[in-house]
Amino acid sequence: MADHNFSIEFFPPKTVEGAEKLRATRAKLAELHPKYFSVTFGAGGTTQHGTLDTVLEIMASGADAAPHLSCVGGTRESIRAILNEYKANGIKRVVALRGDLPSGYGAGGEFRYANELVEFMRAETGDWFHIEVAAYPEVHPQARSPQADLDAFVRKVQAGADAAITQYFYNADAYFQFVESAAAAGVNVPVVAGIMPITNYSQLMRFSDMCGAEIPRWIRLKLASYGDDTASIKAFGLDVVTDLCERLLEGGAPGLHFYSMNQAVATTAIWQRLVR
Repeated sequence: MADHNFSIEFFPPKTVEGAEKLRATRAKLAELHPKYFSVTFGAGGTTQHGTLDTVLEIMASGADAAPHLSCVGGTRESIRAILNEYKANGIKRVVALRGDLPSGYGAGGEFRYANELVEFMRAETGDWFHIEVAAYPEVHPQARSPQADLDAFVRKVQAGADAAITQYFYNADAYFQFVESAAAAGVNVPVVAGIMPITNYSQLMRFSDMCGAEIPRWIRLKLASYGDDTASIKAFGLDVVTDLCERLLEGGAPGLHFYSMNQAVATTAIWQRLVR
């Protein structure tokens, strides 16, 4: 795994208790020596300060960290101010996203798509930031077609993105097909596979419905059959996701990005299996 880009994602805690819990989680996951930790940015920038505070705390501990930055609902001035704050704090890596509008928020802001944000970041800051963007092997839920979604990805890379992180998925073929299509379109930046550990069936179904990630029927039925047997759900999930990671790495994926949900156990268990 030393040759691969291994990273872990957190979301900013909203309470003092959540912050303490995340510190403990981060300390455990830091033992795995990921290349960096990323920290999400709420709809319309609602967690902006929590994102920066969490990133700075991670950096102060000696690890590298990347804030997410979503642009929908933002203005050129507000995004410029955030970028300047990131630069002033020595942040060199950003995950640039379109982002979702907060509920009840009308259309607004000067950026409609992530490629516009990437283009603005390059115009404002040159090569200061290593910019990661999102990729959707199973097609973005709001895309008009697979080709339109691929075209949007190509535009983000042409605007200056250095690499991509995918939405999570459980079908390795979807990932390989996406990377192949991107390469055929002239895009050869690293596309790191997003990995969601399976620990809770109802939570996984809820997230997947929201973001358009497909749960293969055999996985869905197996998880449902366990009912409230959380130990069996976690054991089965560990097997399924570890197998997926192994297939991805063997097939040439440049790395794995774990959606930790601010938990350490599942990501650590998968990682330990991969390196043994």
